[in-house]
Amino acid sequence: MGLRVVAADEELRSSGGRTAFQWEGTISAIFLLILNRTGRRSALQTTLLVLYLFTSFPTVLFNVLRGQFGYWIAFLAVAANLFFPETFQVSRFILFVITPDWLANGLRDTIASGIFCLLMAVSLLLAELREIGGLRGCGFNCHCFSYCLGIAFLFFFTILYLS
Repeated sequence: MGLRVVAADEELRSSGGRTAFQWEGTISAIFLLILNRTGRRSALQTTLLVLYLFTSFPTVLFNVLRGQFGYWIAFLAVAANLFFPETFQVSRFILFVITPDWLANGLRDTIASGIFCLLMAVSLLLAELREIGGLRGCGFNCHCFSYCLGIAFLFFFTILYLS
């Protein structure tokens, strides 16, 4: 009897950590995407953030994007890209729609998702440090501080999920 309670408690805690990882990690990554698009517009950082989103996106929303709604959005995005290629870069969004199920589920439903997101967060931190010229280049710039805070949240929620 006591063993079942302990197992249920561990499952509840891991579920809460996964939920926090999915929702708050996604909010942090979207915040960083917005900062990236309004700042330097680094393609590397955008790609890393989209990969982080692919792995940490909440399951409910991920299933909606992988369904019929996602197909229509992908179709409209490709059509918009034909007319406005500079404005609508669809290759990153299509990743959500066309990735095979075995790969998407295998990457998202295992502990590999946390490890992958931790690697993405480290890569984002290193790319940001390289962009600003090291720790001394940041100074008291509000954009830089906000970006570093967003990366810290990515680390926090990923480590919360892994622990």
